Amino acid sequence: MAKIRAEDIAEVRERARIDEVVAQTVALKPAGGGSYKGLCPFHDERSPSFQVSAAKGLWYCFGCGEGGDTIDFVMRIDALSFAEAVEKLAGQFGVELHYEEGSSAPGRQQGQRIRLVAANSAAAEYFRARLTTPEAAPGREFLTSRGFDEEAVATFGVGFAPKSWDALTGHLRGRGFRDDELLAAGLVSQGNRGIYDRFRGRLVWPIRDLGGDVVGFGARKIFDDDSGPKYLNTPETPLYSKSRVLYGIDLARQAIAKQQRAVVVEGYTDVMACHLAGVPSAVATCGTAFGEGHVKVLRRLLMDDDAMSGEVIFTFDGDAAGRRAALRAFDTDQAFVAQTYVAVQPDGLDPCDARLTGGDEAVRALVDGRVPLFEFAIRSTLDDHDLNSAEGRVAALRASTPLLGSMRDVALRSEYAQRLAGWLGMDPAAVQAAVRRGGGADRAGNGSSARRGVGQRPIAVAGDFDPRLERQAIQVMLQRPDLVTEWAEVIEDSAFADPACTAVFRAIRAAGEPADAAESTLRLWVAEVLAQAEDDAVRAEVRRWTVLAMPLAPGADPAGYATGVMARLISWDIARRIAPLKGQLARLDPQREPEVFTDIMAQVMDLESYRRELRDMASGEV
Repeated sequence: MAKIRAEDIAEVRERARIDEVVAQTVALKPAGGGSYKGLCPFHDERSPSFQVSAAKGLWYCFGCGEGGDTIDFVMRIDALSFAEAVEKLAGQFGVELHYEEGSSAPGRQQGQRIRLVAANSAAAEYFRARLTTPEAAPGREFLTSRGFDEEAVATFGVGFAPKSWDALTGHLRGRGFRDDELLAAGLVSQGNRGIYDRFRGRLVWPIRDLGGDVVGFGARKIFDDDSGPKYLNTPETPLYSKSRVLYGIDLARQAIAKQQRAVVVEGYTDVMACHLAGVPSAVATCGTAFGEGHVKVLRRLLMDDDAMSGEVIFTFDGDAAGRRAALRAFDTDQAFVAQTYVAVQPDGLDPCDARLTGGDEAVRALVDGRVPLFEFAIRSTLDDHDLNSAEGRVAALRASTPLLGSMRDVALRSEYAQRLAGWLGMDPAAVQAAVRRGGGADRAGNGSSARRGVGQRPIAVAGDFDPRLERQAIQVMLQRPDLVTEWAEVIEDSAFADPACTAVFRAIRAAGEPADAAESTLRLWVAEVLAQAEDDAVRAEVRRWTVLAMPLAPGADPAGYATGVMARLISWDIARRIAPLKGQLARLDPQREPEVFTDIMAQVMDLESYRRELRDMASGEV
């Protein structure tokens, strides 16, 4: 994999202003001190706890504890890798990227992705334009019959591929694309006489990634003389992997993150129907079963953690094939922490048909009527056995116990064992015993340990501990290191009772002093502080106190505020040091150990004198 040159990454961070990038997704309002606030895009909230520091190039959410720089934000919001996020920002802000020598064809690799995306985008535009031609009339009639008007078709970018063998090829050649690029993008196929259009005489849906780039297409046949499959998709390409792409993910990603719910349907028209009916978190696989790659994409959007607060809802046709698909989806439940459900219309209608017959409300009712995937899987298993006979009931019990044993929630497993006993008409104790004997591994042990994040670090409270003051000092040191350089040099770890503040202070000290107070220098210095932090929890604290605006009154002098905070912090530290010395004095006999007594007394007096000076500085009297 080609490695992007560090200097180029730094330039991307410099040019891609964090407030501009975040504002594309989050409505921001001024929060004072050059900071902005808005509703967090990564969790549902009513009051804004998401803050952005334009000067430091960082963002942080005080609600969910997530934070980072511009690249981190793009990675999270679009579920991209680091390199993909850098490339996306580079393209958006006009930064030319270079790759380290020695990697595999760096320039060509990066250039190829850009060219393939451009080719797919040009093809999507071409297909959309062709949908208005007379030849595409059957396609327009199909869309109308499925309940989609012109606005809906435009929203989803549906187009039409002419029957011609080379119409798209000729068009893209005229736009400057080479044949090898069209092959690499999966837009054409290779024949004995050369390349030819892969999609011909079909309705075409563009498939986009999380960032909105067109990475492939799905095409449905509409002519009776088309001998090909009902649906034809882009083959595997550098951009398109059917095991990872989800149709509609570009439109659904924000709803999935905010609602903590993903609805997985079976087709392109089902996605359209759901979105138009008020279910904006719907996505679909593209010509393959739902698998591990799709799980990873949704987990990143759902922030799928140990809280088990998210939902993944699978909708399937009510026929035998739909039931088999639901049972296959059961296997992927093992990869989710979120609760999984199945929504099947009693009359077997898919979301698109449900919308046609019952309107938007029918689609919403379908999703709201979901049942837990475990229940669906168990009851489907029972359907395969004759429950009127003792042999059938025992066989059904044996077939169901592995499903129960795979449940991650022990309490829920017990509850389903009770339900299974009722469904089978068997003794609950016997069913519970069967589950214990053949239940398998306890999923509660898989990933159940609580993740430590911001606000979860242990706080040690000692004596005159003042967490507000300690955090204000950390905030000043991170945001205005130029004002507290001399103060920072004399501070010791003992000044902080909060382990989180101590860890951040150590990272600040390890990073050294910034060369100057220029904004670009401070950004690089904060990056070095982050690099010196011992773990992600400490890095989260660094981002938090770098982003949160200092509580300065209008017109207040930052230097005076910084001096006051640091003076009070060291004064607290001195008070802690004085206490044990006074304890020693109380235990000493001045007559027997006069020199020791005098020495400790001198230390106390010096410290008390220094403490008075600090109190004067803090109050602004010196």
